[in-house]
Amino acid sequence: MIKMVRLDERLIHGQVATKWSRTLGVNRIVVADDDAAASEMMQKTLMMAAPSTCKVAIVGMDKALSFVNDPRAEKLSILVIVSTPENLLRIAREAHGIEQINVGNYGRIAPKRNGEERTRYTKNLYVYSDEAELLHEVLETGVPCNVQTIPDDAPVSLARVLG
Repeated sequence: MIKMVRLDERLIHGQVATKWSRTLGVNRIVVADDDAAASEMMQKTLMMAAPSTCKVAIVGMDKALSFVNDPRAEKLSILVIVSTPENLLRIAREAHGIEQINVGNYGRIAPKRNGEERTRYTKNLYVYSDEAELLHEVLETGVPCNVQTIPDDAPVSLARVLG
């Protein structure tokens, strides 16, 4: 079962390893990211940051969807992490049984487009207008969506944040 899907451009880091994985009680973390799956260096870095309490898979989008939609995954407690709004939308549309979507950190370090500035929505969410449209499409999937950097923060509805 997918306990949560998180949009976080840093993928696995301290907030995920120490806070979210424990709060959610997950035993699996799936990093669904084609670039990370293709980079041995990125995989090693992410594995060093991963909590020892969870099995971690760093795989491309197709393989991630195949894994989480496998009926055997229903017995697991899974946190899926994506690094882009595009990947978040794909997971939201194609993965079965998502309990919640969390927008954590995006846009502060993500690649810029020809020097164009993203719009700031929260201290940890900056998006271009087309990325905001993708997040609106995520809302349309009907999966509960919030913005929350760490579990100690109060969750705020993504719809409210986007306006």
